[in-house]
Amino acid sequence: MKYVLLLGLFLGTYILYSQESMNAYKYIIVPKKFDGFKKDNQYQTSTLVKYLLTEHGFNVVYEDALPEELNRDRCLGLLAELVDNSSMFSTKAALVFKDCESGEVFKTPEGISKIKDFQEAYQEVLRDAFTVFRGHRYAYQPEAGKNRDITINFDNDVREVDALPGAVTSVSDTSTVVSVATPHDQRYENRKPAPSAIKKAPDTPAVRSEPGDEAGEVWYAQAIPNGYQLVDNTPKVRLKIYTSSLRDVFIATGDAASGLVYKKDNMWIYEYLEEGRLQTKFLTLKF
Repeated sequence: MKYVLLLGLFLGTYILYSQESMNAYKYIIVPKKFDGFKKDNQYQTSTLVKYLLTEHGFNVVYEDALPEELNRDRCLGLLAELVDNSSMFSTKAALVFKDCESGEVFKTPEGISKIKDFQEAYQEVLRDAFTVFRGHRYAYQPEAGKNRDITINFDNDVREVDALPGAVTSVSDTSTVVSVATPHDQRYENRKPAPSAIKKAPDTPAVRSEPGDEAGEVWYAQAIPNGYQLVDNTPKVRLKIYTSSLRDVFIATGDAASGLVYKKDNMWIYEYLEEGRLQTKFLTLKF
């Protein structure tokens, strides 16, 4: 019973964590025809998905009507995909949201319906899947260090300026100044780029302490039902990790703390709460 309650707690934490990760994307892209269907908007699946996402505050667009900035940078959006596991006796489906590199960011639980009419069944299934978003309100929050605005530097760009009658022109590596003083035209132009008010945010070091590769410690993964136990060279079981619906994301339980173990940029990371603060550890694992 204790394990079931703990697993339920961390499944809830995992779902909340995954939902919050969707806030890093500005758009959700919905196909006019989901894979496996023969017609556009078959059983009104596309319009219902767009409607339900919009209800939760997401900025939703169809794949054939992308705004200009999303056309330029598809990594601003997540693509919604329908995972259909229907059988002869029931309709089953879930939604998966993938980034521009086809990486899975979030997957809803599977909705199930036994209604025989397909359109009514898919309506029930999708609404069932979307119950996971209850209480969640989307708010676009770009990840720190991933601002996609383009900065153009014009330093050393001007090499020659045609002289105007009565004008004094000077060109430096960082600015162009044109002074004009004639009966018909009197002006002064300083084209030196204005200093930017944008300051680089100070780097915030991640919390790194044992367990981690900085201590030269390697943990070995031993298979257990639904996951692995991580042991040191003593050998002592340090953590148990259980599989989730996402690749390389595990629910972790241990004597000291429980949380998530996941792989990012070829590194294994262990995250958990300690006295209300998020702690991050870097692990060296051998499977």
